[in-house]
Amino acid sequence: MMDKRGGVEGQSVHPGKYARVERERRFLLAEPPAPSAVTVSRAINDRYVRGTRLRLRRADFSDGRCELKLTQKVPISQPGAVQGLITNTYLSPAEYDVLASLPAALLSKTRFSVPPLGVDVFDGHLHGLVLAEAEFTTDDEAQSFVPPADCIAEVTEDTRFTGWHLVQASRRELLEWLAEYGLHPRAA
Repeated sequence: MMDKRGGVEGQSVHPGKYARVERERRFLLAEPPAPSAVTVSRAINDRYVRGTRLRLRRADFSDGRCELKLTQKVPISQPGAVQGLITNTYLSPAEYDVLASLPAALLSKTRFSVPPLGVDVFDGHLHGLVLAEAEFTTDDEAQSFVPPADCIAEVTEDTRFTGWHLVQASRRELLEWLAEYGLHPRAA
């Protein structure tokens, strides 16, 4: 039986030959990071392929590099930082173009690297959402992580703040969700 995250209810997570366990914690921030704190930035355009667990990503870095990849995320329903399994395949421009022709929901954001966080500042109907993520290799690292000082709330277990849910959310829904955490972003 599928659960609300798209995973299999009660499924345990075991890395395979290509998939790895994804451990991350997510935090709401009231505003983007200070430019002086940013080490790298990139514009990200995600295409969530309809009817699948696949995400096609184009990341254009501030230094001119472009990264194209196809990601499969297999979420699980359990509390904590383990989000499920993730598999990435890096693509050539021709491969990306073929896959970009599939029907998809679009999400765009700018990601700022502020070690140890990646801070996403969303565009379009998600304008005003600033979400920080920290990734970990072990459960102990995830549990001992101290949230950033400017963290409004941890939303690791709030599935509404995952990419697949965000790409489907309306502007009204996003504003309602943020208001539950005391955030009231200005209009775009």
